[in-house]
Amino acid sequence: MVLKILITGGAGYIGSVLVNDLLNKNFNVTVYDSFIYNQGSLNHFCINKNFSVISGDVRDQKKILSILPNFDVIIPLAALVGAPICKFDPIGARTINHDSIDIILKNVSKNQIILMPTTNSAYGTGDKNNFCDENTALNPISQYAVDKVEVEKKLMEHENSISFRLATVFGMSPRMRIDLLVNDFVYRAAKDGFVVLFESHFKRNFIHIKDVSSVFIFVLENFKKMKNQIYNVGLSNANLSKKDLCLAIQKKVKNFVFFEEDLQKDPDQRNYIVSNKKIEALGFLPKISLEEGIDELLKGYEMLKIKRYSNV
Repeated sequence: MVLKILITGGAGYIGSVLVNDLLNKNFNVTVYDSFIYNQGSLNHFCINKNFSVISGDVRDQKKILSILPNFDVIIPLAALVGAPICKFDPIGARTINHDSIDIILKNVSKNQIILMPTTNSAYGTGDKNNFCDENTALNPISQYAVDKVEVEKKLMEHENSISFRLATVFGMSPRMRIDLLVNDFVYRAAKDGFVVLFESHFKRNFIHIKDVSSVFIFVLENFKKMKNQIYNVGLSNANLSKKDLCLAIQKKVKNFVFFEEDLQKDPDQRNYIVSNKKIEALGFLPKISLEEGIDELLKGYEMLKIKRYSNV
């Protein structure tokens, strides 16, 4: 049986990559998206008979509920992603990131599968060593992370669900975002030649967008042994501080310089080291390194001439 998959927000940064990979695996994919960024990232899939698209807002309860029973798997990607845009539009963030997911969770059948990307930013900070695994107490700092934590609690009450606490994603996408940390720093290195760091010792975990897409496929192929669980998804050798990241970029961009500023605090106070051992033990290992991602971004930025590839 060919699984029928619904992806809300499927024309976004992650969805534009995931749709391609799912279609290559011969899944039947329907994207539900409002196309608020006027993106054409899915145009080339329209010839594919396994691809369908519905234009709509995830907050349109009547429309969502009318199509929801038609699918075996729901992947809710529709979101205002990141602290800045949630601060800019708090009502939109709450209604999209929380309320629209709540509608889905209350109306799916017990047999429908839900694969939900949440965020490891929910950790805020770890223990005294800043270490976090799936059992670490959550300490969300931003409204984005708070909403994701609330949704994850409700998600895990559904018997056929998985939550991916994604690391900070990097890499090129047909619907590009340059406001994510690695993407942003590489862009600044390529275009400006410098960046100013606040609290440069703060650490995060990172993951390439192709590996994010791969984890969804890995789970679909191994769902029975993985269901009803939470998994961190990141590069275990990429728990890096902002200074470490800049040093890695500097190896690729020789004239790139960075300055450490102690007079201000970073608005984003996340600082953690994340363990990905739980999903690695089941056989999922990310394939694309940070260094490969930096090379990819530098190549991609040769083609981006205007700075419109962000959420804010």
